[in-house]
Amino acid sequence: MQRCSHAVHGGSGVAQARRRTFSRVIARGVVGATLVVVGGLITTALPTSIARTVFAPWVEVGESMPGRMLGLCVTVVGLGLLTWAWLDLLRRTGSTGRDLHTRLDEVRRATTWWACPLLIAPPLFSRDGWSYAALGEMVRRDVSPYDHGPRVLGGALVERVDPMWMDTPSPYGPLPLVLGSWFASVTRDPWLLVVLHRLCAVAGLLLLAWAVPRLARAAGHDPALASALAISSPLVLAHGVGGLHNDLLMVGLAVAALAVALDRERPESWLVAAGLAGLAASVKLPGGLVCIGIALVSLRAGATLAQRLGRLAAVGAVSVGTLLATGVLPGLGIGWLHALSVPGVVHTPLSAPTMLGSGLGSLLVGLGAHDAGAVVLPATRALGSLLALGAAGWLALTAPTGHGGSAVRTTGLVTLAAFVLSPVVHPWYALWFVPFAASLWLVRRRTQALVAGCVVLGMTAPLDSSLAGAHVMVWTAIGLVVAVGVPLLASTHTIRLGRVPAVKVRAASSYVGSPGTRTSPSPAASPLSDDA
Repeated sequence: MQRCSHAVHGGSGVAQARRRTFSRVIARGVVGATLVVVGGLITTALPTSIARTVFAPWVEVGESMPGRMLGLCVTVVGLGLLTWAWLDLLRRTGSTGRDLHTRLDEVRRATTWWACPLLIAPPLFSRDGWSYAALGEMVRRDVSPYDHGPRVLGGALVERVDPMWMDTPSPYGPLPLVLGSWFASVTRDPWLLVVLHRLCAVAGLLLLAWAVPRLARAAGHDPALASALAISSPLVLAHGVGGLHNDLLMVGLAVAALAVALDRERPESWLVAAGLAGLAASVKLPGGLVCIGIALVSLRAGATLAQRLGRLAAVGAVSVGTLLATGVLPGLGIGWLHALSVPGVVHTPLSAPTMLGSGLGSLLVGLGAHDAGAVVLPATRALGSLLALGAAGWLALTAPTGHGGSAVRTTGLVTLAAFVLSPVVHPWYALWFVPFAASLWLVRRRTQALVAGCVVLGMTAPLDSSLAGAHVMVWTAIGLVVAVGVPLLASTHTIRLGRVPAVKVRAASSYVGSPGTRTSPSPAASPLSDDA
């Protein structure tokens, strides 16, 4: 009896210790997210809005250079705490001795707590959120954002729009513009509009929370660990929620589309999935790449080339039809097609084709070949786009059919190629492929690379274009990021992520999966697989 009593009390003590540890992890992340918001309020110049009154003390601090330096320090420290909390959550979730439901619930609770402070933040690390607010008001006024820039509005709504995009048409699909017009019918205050637009990012996060476990189970991965990698990282929270970029809604719809397609017991699932893929493409065009995975998983194993081509065409037709309908029915049309080249005016250092073209062009100009140097950059960018399309086509025609894990892996490779070879790459574009990669079993070094990449992209978020020309601020930001980020980056090598047996993953199907999907060994290795 005494032994049983000691065992019960011992088990209770361990459970209480685990709860206390988890509470500390959540608290650290909440403090970090709150500091990021406070730092953002200090460093971000706000337009005329209710926010300038509500947050007046912090706004006044940011009106001086020392104040902005303080705000930058607060932001970096906040990102450091948030990243530290996420790494501890990964270690905790990767410990497979605990119940899957409990671990998945902890990931979702932590993400919710950490995201909440960010809901009232200004657009962080980018001015895109102010552009979203202005574009929505243009649609509400029946001014086509595909023919005019935000400058036509004037007033407070365009005070903080990046001057580079003031006179350019919108490159975004019709869905966020329609949603923006609905938000603009509620309020004209720029701050409140940004908060409403952030609901789109939250919707994308919720879709990921629902869909990633289903993809992970189909690929034989631990749903809880996949979720921790996909929805709780500093990349998602800083750029997706804090920056409220449309990419989070896009990838949420894309991942949800593939999750729906995995339910092969319902013959119509691929049609619904193709419609969701069309909605993803109506946010940003790369969202439509998930159509390849949908077509592959909806076919039987060993499908013929004719069957493969037929299903690809059918999925594409439904997706394109949905995409066109989202623009035509509200009266926006397809003008976004003519504006797809607008982002290309920016030369981003993360774009391999752009950096290669810029370097070769400068070299040729230095050697006196001015005419040749002028055409190198467009050529390397075009070559990168062709290679990305070629990779997508090759995978669509050669990847195994009828297997959920293979479909997830193929979609991950296609979106990774689009990210690496795009002529324009911003840090938040990594959201295109991270949820798919997180849903796969990766060898240890690739898992650590994925974690390290999320750390780097999250911690370097303050090094945005708003620092251009402010040399003291730039070097201060770099120093802070290095001081805080390097120790965190080094700690990623200590993360040990245990592998949950497939039978345990299958046993949780009623909680995280959909009927009819099964976990089975992958039919073929790939650069993203554990066998590569």
